[in-house]
Amino acid sequence: MADRVEQAPATGAAPAAAGPTGQVIRTTSFVSVLVLSIAALVYVVRYVLLVINRNTLLNSWVALAADWLGVLASVGAGAAVIASGVLLIRWLIARRAAAFAHHGLPEPRSPRALWAGCVVPLANLLWAPVYVIELAMLEDHWARLRGPVLQWWIAWVCSYAVSIAAIVTSFATDAQGIANNTVLMVVAYLLAAATLAAATRIFEGFHRKPVARPAHRWVMVPDDGAPTPASAGPVELEGQEPAA
Repeated sequence: MADRVEQAPATGAAPAAAGPTGQVIRTTSFVSVLVLSIAALVYVVRYVLLVINRNTLLNSWVALAADWLGVLASVGAGAAVIASGVLLIRWLIARRAAAFAHHGLPEPRSPRALWAGCVVPLANLLWAPVYVIELAMLEDHWARLRGPVLQWWIAWVCSYAVSIAAIVTSFATDAQGIANNTVLMVVAYLLAAATLAAATRIFEGFHRKPVARPAHRWVMVPDDGAPTPASAGPVELEGQEPAA
């Protein structure tokens, strides 16, 4: 037997554009989760300062620093989410194109439609998971990735709900309203970090199984080095007629 490698069937379509590398996505996702966690910690500090300020007047410089730290944390968190989201969407588009081409099928959705379905607020809660599920079913990974996809979607829905509540309450001017908004900001950033971590876990589930992995098949081949056994001679004794 011999192990022969069968190349994937070539298609007439042009090769799909390569997406970002796995290392780039891992690094960006790790940094983004770290930035989101730091942003949540900043708002925890702000909440502690609010509690202290109820009984003791804070120094004006401390209050100003706390306000600006919150602004910087929000800007950094937004940039981190955008950077990771863009990379993951680019990877998804490239992976879908490669998977459909590998199976000799046309990609039913244009890159523009995929981008729109992934970035339009609220609509992406429906369409982004659909795009991932289509890819998982095409590559026969759905049974293995069903749990991670469901966890990602639940975390994303919760993150959406808390983020909307945090935006609505950000206009509060009374002390209790500001404190409530600060708590919501902490939870929102933690849920955003959990959502991004869950999305990265799905990426890892796909990345461990490359699309263009060659197929192996064991086939029987003749062994040229083995001597051919001589044909057996007649079993009759010398001088006797062969048996009929």
